[in-house]
Parts: sequence; C-alpha cells; structure tokens
Amino acid sequence: MTDLTPIAATAPLFEPIKLGAIEAKNRILMAPLTRGRSDPGSIPNELMTEYYRQRAGAGLIISEATGISVEGLGWPAAPGIWNAQQTEAWKPVTEAVHEAGGKIVLQLWHMGRLVHPDFLGGEPPVSSSATTGPGPAHTPSGRKPLEQARPLRLDEMPRIVADYARAAANAKEAGFDGVQLHGANGYLIDQFLRNGTNLRDDDYGGSPANRTRLMREVLEGLIAVWGADRVSIRLSPNGESQGADDSDPASVFGEAARVLENLGISFVELREPGPEGTFGSTDVPPQSPLIRQLYTGPLVLNSDYTAEDAAAAVASGRCDAVSFGRPYISNPDLEERIRVGAPFAPNVDVPRSWYLPGPAGYVDYPTLAEEQARVAAE
Repeated sequence: MTDLTPIAATAPLFEPIKLGAIEAKNRILMAPLTRGRSDPGSIPNELMTEYYRQRAGAGLIISEATGISVEGLGWPAAPGIWNAQQTEAWKPVTEAVHEAGGKIVLQLWHMGRLVHPDFLGGEPPVSSSATTGPGPAHTPSGRKPLEQARPLRLDEMPRIVADYARAAANAKEAGFDGVQLHGANGYLIDQFLRNGTNLRDDDYGGSPANRTRLMREVLEGLIAVWGADRVSIRLSPNGESQGADDSDPASVFGEAARVLENLGISFVELREPGPEGTFGSTDVPPQSPLIRQLYTGPLVLNSDYTAEDAAAAVASGRCDAVSFGRPYISNPDLEERIRVGAPFAPNVDVPRSWYLPGPAGYVDYPTLAEEQARVAAE
C-alpha cells in the first residue's frame, strides 16, 4: 500500500481546507492559465477535457480565463461561456475533473481595453476611460498595436453586470463548483480599480469607494446566481500589470478588501510578484498583509512560490493556500511531486508551447509515476 504521508517540509499544504462551500483536499491550488486550445467559436474540446482531468489532484482547479461575452474576449482560441454551445462543451471538462476526484471553478473574464478591434468588427474596445493598453495584442492575423478604448457609459453598467451574471449561470449549468471573478492583471475590473486607468469623475471614478463600485456590483450579480460561498476573486494589488497601475494601492485595495469582507465571498486569490519575479516584477510591496487584516476569509497567494516557501507561508498564517501556475503546465501531478519531495519537471519550449494549438506542451507531460516507470524500463 502506498504511503500518502507528505514529507515534513510541505506537510502544511496537505491539510484539507474549506474555501467557502468548496471542500479542498489540499492547499495546493491550480492557478488560472491561458492556454489557447479552444475550437473556433471559443468552444472547449476533448483536448481541454484531458488537460484538466490530468490536473484534478489539485485541491482546487481555477480554470483558464474564460470570456463572458464577445465584447470581453480578445484572445485567439481562448474559451467562452456566453452561449449554449460553449456551455455544453464545458460539461465534459467538469465531469472529467469530478470523476477524477477534483474540484474546479470557472474564472470569468472581460479584457476591457486589451481587446483589439479585430475581435469586435472594427469597433473600439471598452474600458473605464479613454485610454490605450500597452499592447501589442494577439489577434487571429498576428500581433497588432492596441487602439484607444471608449469609456463605458453609465447606462451600460447594468449590461456589463448582466453579462457576468449570465456567464455565471452558464457555468452552473456546465457543472462547475463555483466561479472566480478575474479582477487582476490589467483587465476590465482592474482598469476600474486603478487610478492610472480610471480617469472618471462620476460614480465609478475618483474615490476608492467609487472605483470599487463595478467590482462590487459584478460580485453581487455572481452571488445572486451562486451564493457568496461559491464566488471568489483574483486581484493583483501590487505594481503595474499590462499598463494598469495605481498611485496608492493600499487605499483602493484596502477598500476592495472591505467590500469583499462585507460580501462574504468564498476566498480571495492575490497575484503578488516581487522585485525578481520570473513573469513580471515590481518593487511595490505586497498588499496581502493589509488585505489579510481586512478580509477574514481564506486568502490564497500566488507568484513564484517554491513548495517549501508555500508551506512556510501557510504554516505562518500569512495565507491559507497557494496557487501554482506555470509549474502545473509541465507537472500534471504537481501535488504528488510536492508530497514526496520530487523535483518539478521543467517547461519545455516555453513560452512558445504555452499557446500553440495541439497536444504538444499541453497534455503530453508525464506524471512522476510515468517518469519513474520509464527510467526503470531503460
């Protein structure tokens, strides 16, 4: 019989945890990762089903960012969740994860000003204000400069909230265990949060309370569908991200934390790169200590964690779980490697293979057991 006892250095990661209504078997989460493998029409497929099934050992899978509308999706071959065909195509994914003993929530995505007009029939993208993302954008015909967004009108805000709520209802129909609002990385919600991109002088701009208004309204729409205990959010509160930045992150993200506490959402995930981050870096201090004081629910941290660092963060109480992104690309059984102290397999041919169509660099990475069997046979 296999000994499932984790090594001492990472044992804190293998204590079960409740993330709202979701009971996670360990504290190793799979972070959302855009992989660009969907079929035309932003429709999930069998390849994606296998990819997520392979990674069902995570305490919780947070799916790749998934478009809530045509307006909000500007990434070739990224999936959507705004129509019946997409919803139906997600069902084999959730069924496969559940059959393998895993849990999965869907990350809801509106890219805002980072959508190129090529995706919108030539129309400009929408954002909090008339600003332009740093680009270039990935389009079906290659990389192109982004164009200036048009500010969303006040009378359009209910439509944006309704788009998110419809996508959340479709996620429930597709069999997910919950939803996560993508509020990070310079996309639409983040464009409203940060004063570097939100130049409005109405009820959605200016003060931190106003800049968090759309986030709150969207979360309320998601909660109306799912209940607060199955709704979470991802934020990137420290430093610039895809051109979005803030002159006083503590003020706006402190206000955001108060909103999240009042709503009672299931957990908060923070992407917090450091000064030597391997995929984005910043000298802006992490905001997680402040958010930890104001939001009392489970806190999940992300960005460049080793297994040992993650375990130490959980053991110290700095967070309740850690989400791993790129390590899960090449380690479908990452939690097993952490449990026994095995080295992580490296990503091969990256970042090229991250977004290419087909199985290469996607579902062809071996598990630790498969690696050991191959070595034994040689």
